Amino acid sequence: MLSGILAGQDFSSEMVGDQSLSRRPMARIIKPLTSMGARISAAEGDRPPLRIMGRKLKAIQYDMPVASAQVKTCILFAGLFAEGETGVREPIRTRDHGEMALAAFGAKIQRDGRNARIQGGQRLKAIEATVPGDISSAAFFLCAAALFPGSRLTITGLLMNPTRARLLDIMTLLGARISVQEVEEHHGELVGTISVEGGDTRGLTIAGSDTAALIDEIPVLAAIAPYTKNGIEIRDAQELRVKESDRIATVAANLRAMGASVEEREDGLRVPGGQSLHGAEIHSHGDHRIAMAFAIAALRAKGESKIVGADAAAVSYPAFFSTLETVVQR
Repeated sequence: MLSGILAGQDFSSEMVGDQSLSRRPMARIIKPLTSMGARISAAEGDRPPLRIMGRKLKAIQYDMPVASAQVKTCILFAGLFAEGETGVREPIRTRDHGEMALAAFGAKIQRDGRNARIQGGQRLKAIEATVPGDISSAAFFLCAAALFPGSRLTITGLLMNPTRARLLDIMTLLGARISVQEVEEHHGELVGTISVEGGDTRGLTIAGSDTAALIDEIPVLAAIAPYTKNGIEIRDAQELRVKESDRIATVAANLRAMGASVEEREDGLRVPGGQSLHGAEIHSHGDHRIAMAFAIAALRAKGESKIVGADAAAVSYPAFFSTLETVVQR
């Protein structure tokens, strides 16, 4: 996302990342930014580090080949520094925090379904904001509570954005009892308190627009799938192949290490339900969501599990393990 801002500056920048981020292909942002006039070079395979030579940009109308909120936001940010109106059309609607933030900071942005447009040359104004809790991080604790009938957990100050809250519907379909209270609006974003009670988990299929809406939550949903009654099937999730790790492959490998039967497909997984897992050595592959997902799976496994590279969780949730320990103790 930051690349879109740097592309429109009058100086050069180099974007680097940790080992996991440096494996992610960046052609998906290089192509549209280059068509706007940016000059960008990358390492082999269009991977970081990215060298961005900032310059004056021109507006484009871009039909995104893949559904990615990060790519969409990158282009809209670049559109702030472009001459004319920049438009983005998504194949499937994705999370809209970028558009919400731009509007909160005073930008005029037009949204219509899967389309977003922004006029270049706008100046933003400062605001004082409180960032709500991330529902993708909360997903690990919601899934943990769902694993144990009779458990109860309340999470306050949680983001309830409609493009993210599909997780709550999915948890309900799985059999968890979810209630929402005290919903308020802060700079266009909905924030509320969620309570969850564990129950007998069933199973379901995640596909199409649900996959796009749950792309960050799929690893932990797949990790608890063996414990559900009917299992979980995930389709249309090719995007998981190019995250911090190949999340389809790493989830499948770690579940098998714990004794689960898993069918790996090019675009997803099928994990049968009614299985019992045992403790095992789990590899995060430097991926924060894999480390946290299998910490949750290990809670109900027989015996002890060891997560190699567990410190990757600090990328998005530095206090994850201490928080989990506190929740489990209660």
